[in-house]
Amino acid sequence: MKKLISVPYIDQTKDYPTGCESISAVMLLAYLGISVSPDEFIEYYLEQEPMQKKDGKLYGPHPCTRFAGSPYDRESFGCYAPVIVRALNRVFADRRVQLRADDVTGMEMEDLLKRFINRDMPVIFWASIDLKETVPGPDWLLSDGSLFTWISNEHCMLLVGYDEKSYYFNDPWKNHGCIAYDKKLVEMRHAEQYAMAVSVADAEDGSCIRQKNE
Repeated sequence: MKKLISVPYIDQTKDYPTGCESISAVMLLAYLGISVSPDEFIEYYLEQEPMQKKDGKLYGPHPCTRFAGSPYDRESFGCYAPVIVRALNRVFADRRVQLRADDVTGMEMEDLLKRFINRDMPVIFWASIDLKETVPGPDWLLSDGSLFTWISNEHCMLLVGYDEKSYYFNDPWKNHGCIAYDKKLVEMRHAEQYAMAVSVADAEDGSCIRQKNE
């Protein structure tokens, strides 16, 4: 069995070198018929905080609260699922559409496929860039003085399908387009990035919006 959702593709590489989360979100919005450019999403909806060095120490936000740096900056880092959930929900509120973004971090792959992909709803999905090995570090200090450790090679893509051997993604890096990656390797890298994922549902009853048309 092969399932594949056709979703408009956007490449991040030249203009948004660390903007994989934003570009994945914008691709999902385009699929939903909501026209928001990457620059609009980053400027008006994405919470960001610059990294700073003080007395030889690096300071920055927790990626669950804000994007660490800027998606336009090659030396920046990224953000985690809660930041994208809030950004998407701001878009939905501004456009007055009855949709809701949900943090589905930790959901089993089988459930992501059954609840969303099989119902023609792509999922924003964290793994690693080109599925490379993840590496702990660098570290930086948060505003409360605690130490945060980034997991390097973090990457975000849009999960759009699967078959017996592979998961399919709109991968915004290096103009990969819609690409197949080995299931076991995807699952490993996804787990290494805290199994983060974001879905969209109907705001009124929480169901997948495609389900209503069945």
